[in-house]
Amino acid sequence: MSEKENLVLSDKQIAPTDDYIFSIIGEKRILWQSIMNYASENYKDISGSWNYYNDGKQWLFKLLQKKKTILWAGILKDTFRITFWFGDKTEPLIKSSDLPQTIKDDFKTAKKYSSIRSVSIKMNDQSDVDNVLKLIAIKHKIK
Repeated sequence: MSEKENLVLSDKQIAPTDDYIFSIIGEKRILWQSIMNYASENYKDISGSWNYYNDGKQWLFKLLQKKKTILWAGILKDTFRITFWFGDKTEPLIKSSDLPQTIKDDFKTAKKYSSIRSVSIKMNDQSDVDNVLKLIAIKHKIK
C-alpha cells in the first residue's frame, strides 16, 4: 500500500461495534463478513477483538488463532484495510503462490522491521477478498 490513508476510528471513547463499523464501510460490509465467516468456518480457535492503540491513536481489529495474530484490520472511510505481518521465511510461500504480482512485489519491497514486513490490502471488491483468503492460508501454514 503506497498511499497514506487515515483510519477513521480515532475516538478512544467510542468502542467499535458491528453496527458502527458497517455504518462506516457501507456496502463493503459484505467483504468484511466474507472474510470473517471464512476464517471462523475454516480454522479452529479463531477469535477477534477490537483494541485501541495509543501509539497510532486508533482502534484496530486483530484476528487471532489461539495466540497467533492472523491479520489486522483498520477502518477507512467507505472501506477497510487488511494487513498481514510475515517473517522472511514466508517469502518463498508468497513468491510461489498465485497471488497477483503486485502483492508479491509489495511484499518484496516492503520496509522491514527486524525480520518482518507487511502486506496490506485496501478492500474494494471480491478479488481483494480472494487475496486476503490466500494470505490467511499462507499465514496458517507458518509455524
